[in-house]
Amino acid sequence: MNARIVPFVAAVWILLLFAVAPLCAEEKPPLSLKPDQAAIRRWQDMRFGMFIHWGPDSLTGREIGWSRGQETPIEEYDSLYKKFNPTNFDADRWVAIAKAAGVKYILLTTKHHDGFCLWDTKLTDYNVMHTPFKRDVVRELSAACKRAGIAFCFYYSILDWRHPDYPYGSPGGKTAKPKANMDRYVDYLKGQLKELLVSYGPSLTLWFDGEWEDAWTHERGKDLYAYLRGLQPDLIINNRIGKDRQGMSGVSKGPEILGDYDTPEQEIGAFRMDRPWESSMTISAHDQWAWGGPKDGVKPLATCLTMLIRSAGGDGNMTMNIGPEPSGIIEKAQAELLGEMGTWLAQYGQSIYATRGGPFKPAKQVVSTRHGHTIYLHILTWPEEVLKLPALPAKIVGSRLLTGGQVRVSQTDAGVEIAVPKSDRQKIDTIVMLELDKPALDIMPIAIAPRRDR
Repeated sequence: MNARIVPFVAAVWILLLFAVAPLCAEEKPPLSLKPDQAAIRRWQDMRFGMFIHWGPDSLTGREIGWSRGQETPIEEYDSLYKKFNPTNFDADRWVAIAKAAGVKYILLTTKHHDGFCLWDTKLTDYNVMHTPFKRDVVRELSAACKRAGIAFCFYYSILDWRHPDYPYGSPGGKTAKPKANMDRYVDYLKGQLKELLVSYGPSLTLWFDGEWEDAWTHERGKDLYAYLRGLQPDLIINNRIGKDRQGMSGVSKGPEILGDYDTPEQEIGAFRMDRPWESSMTISAHDQWAWGGPKDGVKPLATCLTMLIRSAGGDGNMTMNIGPEPSGIIEKAQAELLGEMGTWLAQYGQSIYATRGGPFKPAKQVVSTRHGHTIYLHILTWPEEVLKLPALPAKIVGSRLLTGGQVRVSQTDAGVEIAVPKSDRQKIDTIVMLELDKPALDIMPIAIAPRRDR
């Protein structure tokens, strides 16, 4: 070959290689906006979680984030961290209380609307390492959860009323910041979330909040969802990453729903099997999220158990929120109530954990859960001597009273009747087990007609 032609041929081959290489390279599939279904199922099987709202605001006994610039002046609120020294904080003790409650996962407010961070973030000094306490709460709690076999989850507020780059400030996002830069703030937000997932994860769920202000858009939500999927593919992300939540009911509606599950707040979700959901409820007698002071009190056991039972019966999860004291202790009344819930679950948890809602849709007097060939009837009130239910498209081959005692079950083409002696009825929940000749999940949901009081 002519010596002059060789360099020319070589150059042609190099150009061809660069042109063909992208065509030959393996094309990576786009990141999915759909959840990992196996991860969703594991989370649904857990059914019961603990939500924790905690930070320097606990020193005031007022609400976290929202009290900034309202009950507590901004300058005072932003200086609380300088006095925050919860020397009685014991992550293993918190987790032990959760475990005694029958809780399967813990959800911690790593950063609320006030911008204070409970971990050693490198992106702001407004964090727990710059308090007198100087201990990384997120790291200690994450490690304690791993030791105890409890899943750990992150709450993170999209908005930040203190950060100079976020457009709105306290009180309640009603003021504008003159030098805000939302693009720069989103870089900060992503940086913090990467810190959490890479250095403190994996996280079972990522529970966003604060998406309602117009600084956050649907497109930003989609971008963040894909970003997080790249960091942890099996992460379960709530619907507040998007802009389609309908008020406190937490139900997502829209042409392109973001997030993997809905988040009703301070109310039990409606029966729904086509989209997962989780109700967030407060243990506080006054419905406060953060510690409400020594006179706050707690809800009755019957109220708390009924919320959990109705959540499972609606095919949803429930988190019970607590607010630890500024010292780091979980208040005695809260711990005792959680222990009572755990005692009940230790006896009857098979009717809650790893079940699905139905087949009977929740009614005032009864809700149902199911697993395998078994239906669990949770009878909450007895308006009549006999509980009458619609017909079942399956044969009942056995029955017993899980809560102890005698039960009489009769089945006809017209319906099912349940009779339990008054002496065997429980004050909160009488649980009847029905064994079927087919898988209970094969039965389509059945509505119970409202009872007409005479």
